[in-house]
Amino acid sequence: MQDTPSLLETGISGEAGEPPSAFTAQIEIREEEQCDAEEPPSLSLLPAADETGDLVPEPARLVIHYTRFISSPKTRSFRKRHFPGATAAEWNDWKWQLRNRIRDAAPLSAIIRLSEDERRALDARNGAMPFSITPYYAGLLEYDNPAQSIRRTVVPVTAELFSSKGEAEDPLGEESDSPVPGLVHRYPDRALFLVTDFCSTYCRYCTRSRMVGRSSGESCSRRQWEKALAYIEAVPRIRDVLLSGGDPLTLPDDELEWLLMRLRRIPHVEIVRIGTKVPMVLPQRITSNLTRMLKRYHPLWVNIHCTHPDELTAEAVEACARLSDAGIPLGSQTVLLAGINDNVETLCALYHGLLRARVRPYYLYQCDPIVGSSHFRTTVEKGIDMIRGLRGHTTGFAVPTYVIDAPGGGGKIPLLPEYLAGREGGDIILRNYENLIFRYPDTAGMEIHGMENH
Repeated sequence: MQDTPSLLETGISGEAGEPPSAFTAQIEIREEEQCDAEEPPSLSLLPAADETGDLVPEPARLVIHYTRFISSPKTRSFRKRHFPGATAAEWNDWKWQLRNRIRDAAPLSAIIRLSEDERRALDARNGAMPFSITPYYAGLLEYDNPAQSIRRTVVPVTAELFSSKGEAEDPLGEESDSPVPGLVHRYPDRALFLVTDFCSTYCRYCTRSRMVGRSSGESCSRRQWEKALAYIEAVPRIRDVLLSGGDPLTLPDDELEWLLMRLRRIPHVEIVRIGTKVPMVLPQRITSNLTRMLKRYHPLWVNIHCTHPDELTAEAVEACARLSDAGIPLGSQTVLLAGINDNVETLCALYHGLLRARVRPYYLYQCDPIVGSSHFRTTVEKGIDMIRGLRGHTTGFAVPTYVIDAPGGGGKIPLLPEYLAGREGGDIILRNYENLIFRYPDTAGMEIHGMENH
């Protein structure tokens, strides 16, 4: 098996580098198809038997019981009901999840009762953004509730087929800041590297709906990557590269490692980041092989797109834990969506859950005005209200920065409630989270009262 631990990892040996002193261990892997969400892999040291069946003291046999990936009871029930032919090993294989994505109305209607509007939208997409949901994520959808929050984020409705004022295919002007295909260079020291147009599950409010899922392959070509890498090499001020797309973690391990290795060869690239929704929609992708590979390319950061607390399943939390245990700092990015997460209670539950999973809330985005997104967008005042409802009422670690990515390429602009109420004399007037007023003496550089000048 690929993930066989070493004897040192099991704690059977003594000093590092020494073999077990009293016996020679033989490792036998017994892969259990499934376990409860809270059940960890187990170790047992069993004596071996001779040809007669009698137990002998040496050599001992270390039996390692483990599962490829945690499956919650809800997930196991869904698999047995809707994918009865799939074994637990297949279900927990991320490549099986990709091969069996739900991509049209017929298989989806076997899992949820489609509303008439959903069915019309699925039948009338004609060149619109692709539709795709992993079997795992489909298991989170409520059968008879089109208003369910996460169902609304991945199942098309007819509203996305119509354009509203101010909407555009490329509202952030990424194409105008793209010196070579697949690379956006907007901020002086950072570059956005769009390494694939493929996602396992397509969010209906995606900023890059104009490009995702459009190619026949699941990744861009190395020829295109080389052009972007050459540009990064030629611009020494680029110290931070964000891999995005599509979803970079849908790339095979060897392709992703090739990219990371090439970036690490560029002396002025200090930090590499990966933007992904994979831990939420395809947690099985976070394999031991992947995390071992990623550990070789620190400093590496991962930003996870998480929308709603219902996404924080046992599987998703396990995926985050594997990344954290590999020494990768995790942040979250959330899009504010009308009727989905635009209330303080939902956001608070989401951010507290993320913190328990060792993920730091990073950005709360105002929904970008892509074509067909009006039913997702809130008012900006609503977003400010969300921050006002979080600040002071929960830990500062649970409060992200609320930003608008300015249309036309203006970049991210943070928005805050009005905490600075004014100035009187040498004091500034402050308003706290309870709407109480406080004075702060802003006297820096002024003559200190009662002291002589020298």
